[in-house]
Order: sequence, then C-alpha cells, then structure tokens
Amino acid sequence: MSSAAELTLRALDGVPLVNQGDDLAGIVLTALAASGLTLQAGDVVVLAQKIVSKAEGRLIDLSGITPSDKAIEIAERSDKDPRVVELILSESDEVLRVRPGAVIVAHRLGFVAANAGIDQSNIGNGQEDEQVLLLPIDPDGTCKRIRAELKVRTGIDIAVVIIDSIGRAWRTGTVGTAIGVSGMAGLLDLRTKPDLFGRPLKTSELGLADELASAASLVMGQSSEGRPVVLARGVPYARREGTAHELIRPKEIDLFR
Repeated sequence: MSSAAELTLRALDGVPLVNQGDDLAGIVLTALAASGLTLQAGDVVVLAQKIVSKAEGRLIDLSGITPSDKAIEIAERSDKDPRVVELILSESDEVLRVRPGAVIVAHRLGFVAANAGIDQSNIGNGQEDEQVLLLPIDPDGTCKRIRAELKVRTGIDIAVVIIDSIGRAWRTGTVGTAIGVSGMAGLLDLRTKPDLFGRPLKTSELGLADELASAASLVMGQSSEGRPVVLARGVPYARREGTAHELIRPKEIDLFR
C-alpha cells in the first residue's frame, strides 16, 4: 500500500462532443493539454461511459427496432417503449424484476442494472429524437486498448477506468460505478492485513475501482456539465492488472437474487 494520503481529481477541459469513430486517446491528450496537465506514472484516466459508447457506435435509432411479443408484454408492465424493451432484452441475460419505469436485468456484462444501462440523456438527442445509447461491447477491453495507446504516445503507463451511474438494490440513488478497468485493481483483497491495533482483517474486500468511479462522478457531474474525462492522481494502492469483472458478485452467493 502506498503511503500517499492525498487524492486529486480534475475534470479536464476541452473535451468535444464525441462521435462514432473518434480517437478517445487523442481526445484525452488534447484535453490534458487544454487543462495544462501531462500524464504521470500512476495516474488514472476516468472516462464517462457515454463518450465511449458514442465513439464505439452504440447509438441506436429506434425506428429500426421491431419489438418481439415478449418485449411488448414487458413494455405494458413497465410503461416503456416496446422498442427500448427489445434492446434491453438483447443486452441482457435475464430479466429479474419489472415495475413501472424500470426493467431490472442481469446485463450481458454480468452486473445487475435497470434498463440494461440504456439511456437517452446527454447523447445529442432533441426531445423528439428516437435514439438510445447502449453500453460498450467490452469495457475492460476498451480500457486496455486506450491505456496501450496512451502509453505508445506518451511513454507513461497509467490506468484507465470507464464509469457509469448505476443504482443499488439496497440503497436509493445512483452512484458512479466502474464498468471497465485496466491497469489497476477492480477489487482489492485486504484480508490478513493488520488493522490499527495489529488485528488481521478477516472480511475486508475493497471495491477500489468503484470507489474511484464514485469520486470521479462527483466532479464529472450528471446533467449539463460536459466534463466526461477526469484525471485522478494519488490513488493510494499499489497497481496490478485488474478488470471491472472481478467486482461482480457470483450469482451463487448473491443474496439479493
């Protein structure tokens, strides 16, 4: 564990509206320059899911979606557009709960989420537009690729995290959550580490990437701020290769399911 006791988070300036095919590593470097910053070893670049999904072409026009009978039935129970429900089903492994306004699913990426993380906010839509944004296909893989590209261009090895706002079964409100990780631990096992009085920890596992995601989400903002890239400096734990997938509780020990 590092002895560092200070974590700084800076939402970067100069990030444009992102379109399909845009170079996210290049956008990060331009935003760093606009903010008067350069990368340092040990930094973490945190990206909002929306700009990643846009760059990867995950913006879907609902006019091309034909809902199935199952989607129509769930749409009636959830008071949602049947075409959106069809996309929710296509992005999910299992429907867990349905209520007005929400379809709770086990997402194909492994975590539980409302409406499969499909969203219409901050994607360039007007009120009458019929487009929705899906989560990236492989967020861990995207983090690994962007991290590699940044290392090639700067010579600096950093970590990259993709975050989204996700609700929790036992708490009200959404929280910034890591859905992609490369270059740092997703889950940090602190068991056997001594506490302040030398007693070994027995059950402590730290959702490190989620804690960082939540902090970064605060400086990104949630509505019209337009700050989808954050530079984190001083994350106080040694680095290792990790993924967001390691944060997912196995179904057989998930007491909420």
